[in-house]
Amino acid sequence: MSEVWLLNNLRALWFSMVLPILLAGLGLLLAFGPDNGRLWVRVAGAALAVCALFAVAQLVLQLRRPRLSYRDGFMLVNLRPGAPIRVPIEIVEGFLLGQGPSFLPGRNYRGTETTTLVIRLADAATDWADVAGIKPDLGKWCGGYITIRGTWCEPLSVSLVNRLNQRLAEVQADLQAVKVAP
Repeated sequence: MSEVWLLNNLRALWFSMVLPILLAGLGLLLAFGPDNGRLWVRVAGAALAVCALFAVAQLVLQLRRPRLSYRDGFMLVNLRPGAPIRVPIEIVEGFLLGQGPSFLPGRNYRGTETTTLVIRLADAATDWADVAGIKPDLGKWCGGYITIRGTWCEPLSVSLVNRLNQRLAEVQADLQAVKVAP
């Protein structure tokens, strides 16, 4: 079981479920509602309901997938589809609060910025300096820094960054104690 360090933006995920839930309801109404004598309407309604319920299921899975978590000596980073990226906790130096582009859609948001969480990795860990495949909307990974956009995670604050740094120090100290113990 992983220890959650940073959640997704739960408000955005819950809000994004509204349309698929409404479409699923409409599809179920068309598929199983009053008999209108047209088979194609029932089939189209059932197909709409299945697709919408699949979208809801995908969003529910995202609710359970944190942006950052910790397990067995690795920080798990979820900034791309598929399995999380397992970063050895020894190379994580700390967490910082930053500012960066929000990447929100629409002309009104083109120049807006959001708070970011910046994770500093050790200079000696050159294999981890740049990782490809990161979704730009979620963050960036280059030059030994992982940047997580605040748009798509829980609200970022100084107290959250302090808590993450404190937990990082505890985890790294525990790992050092295990290595030193005979």
